[in-house]
Amino acid sequence: MAPTYTNSNGCPIPDPFASQRVGQHGPLLLQDFNLIDSLAHFDRERIPERVVHAKGAGAFGYFEVTDDISDVCSSDFLQSVGKKTKAFVRFSTVGGEMGSADSARDPRGFAIKLYTDEGNLDLVYNNTPVFFLRDPTKFPHFIHTQKRNPETHLKDPNMFWDYLTANEESAHQVTVLFSDRGTPRSFREMNGYSGHSYKWSTKDGKWVYVQVHLISDQGNHTLTNEEATALAGTNPDHAMEDLFKNIAKGNAPSWTMYIQTMTSEQAKQAPFSVFDLTKVWPHKDYPMRRVGKLVLNENPKNYFAEVEQAAFAPAHTVPYMEPSADPVLQSRLFSYADTHRHRLGTNYTQIPVNCPVTGVYNPHQRDGHMTVNGNLGSAPNYHSKLRTDIEYKQFSIQEDQEVWNGAACPFHWKATDAEFTQATALYNVLAKYPNAQRNLAHNVAVHASGAEPAIQDRVFAYFTKIHPDLGAAIKKEVLELSPRK
Repeated sequence: MAPTYTNSNGCPIPDPFASQRVGQHGPLLLQDFNLIDSLAHFDRERIPERVVHAKGAGAFGYFEVTDDISDVCSSDFLQSVGKKTKAFVRFSTVGGEMGSADSARDPRGFAIKLYTDEGNLDLVYNNTPVFFLRDPTKFPHFIHTQKRNPETHLKDPNMFWDYLTANEESAHQVTVLFSDRGTPRSFREMNGYSGHSYKWSTKDGKWVYVQVHLISDQGNHTLTNEEATALAGTNPDHAMEDLFKNIAKGNAPSWTMYIQTMTSEQAKQAPFSVFDLTKVWPHKDYPMRRVGKLVLNENPKNYFAEVEQAAFAPAHTVPYMEPSADPVLQSRLFSYADTHRHRLGTNYTQIPVNCPVTGVYNPHQRDGHMTVNGNLGSAPNYHSKLRTDIEYKQFSIQEDQEVWNGAACPFHWKATDAEFTQATALYNVLAKYPNAQRNLAHNVAVHASGAEPAIQDRVFAYFTKIHPDLGAAIKKEVLELSPRK
């Protein structure tokens, strides 16, 4: 049956374009609810942009277990080979606004929501295995330098390089970012990484630190700086378009999930902190182990409802998966859910794309804007012992495994020469690929050429610590692009 055109209250509207006036040409009447309702909703139909990861694309699919890892983790969705769990994934750029180009030189978000039988599990990952910082208090500072100058409202290479060269723990991520990996060809052709160390455990109390890798089955393909710049002008939405069109024609992208594990004893012997987000775990010391496959085979029916309103938080976890003491991860446990409360409202988990398939019974969390789930009806709004039919599922957490002792104190993780070790190793690996080292130097030079000479000199010194040849190549091209008087 054809729908009847109505206002938001459900009252039929005979003419959507009609407005009530005094005569045919007189002033409008305030009593015209249909007009006022339409305009008032229009004024409010844009919710705040995400502070980071503003522009993104998403798709539904599933995660399938392909290998038995019950010796590592007892989470229910991993307990049987072949088990499939519904998934939603949102890919995004990090620093740009909603209208920015998909080809921008920027990390990419790779956020996964698994609708498990034990609640939603959010895996809030990136397409790079490391990040720019390891002290959470630096995050707002860093993000501000990657956005717009408060005076000019322009992107500012001085801000960009001033921060990075003054915080040398960023060297590894910056090397990744300014290689061609910083401009993936599509969302389908990039990997995803947990970055942080997590804690996975079993029912018998065993636990390990875990890093997760999602390796693209389409291969890892990138754009050169010039190709990315051209796409920004000709099709700034190319990655969104590529994902949607490939899924629509049945070309479902997939990723194979692997984990690395580290025991607490291994962590004590490692030459880096297991909680350092700027370091990777060498595969020779911590080999990859296959877990399953992530497949995306269904496009959203409505972008706003299912992609823009999707809300991911590392704190959304399931039994036998816990955060580690990584300080940046610890800060994200609060920050992500808090930004969703600001952007979408206190009841953001009631939005269908965020709603657990298991349902929720949490009687003290009630009311608030946009409560649409019945609000638990007449049930008491506190934990009442009068109700005797409530199940309390027990599972072990690793509260006795890590024992912390020490005074409460401010701590800032100071940079050392060790920050450049893994960046140097990555630069040496790039020598195996045609033009990769040259492209890295070129990409940095093009960007840094817009900075002031004093900051350019810091850029040269920063990359010279990674490799003298890299620093020299960047300096040579920068001075060609922006000769000094």
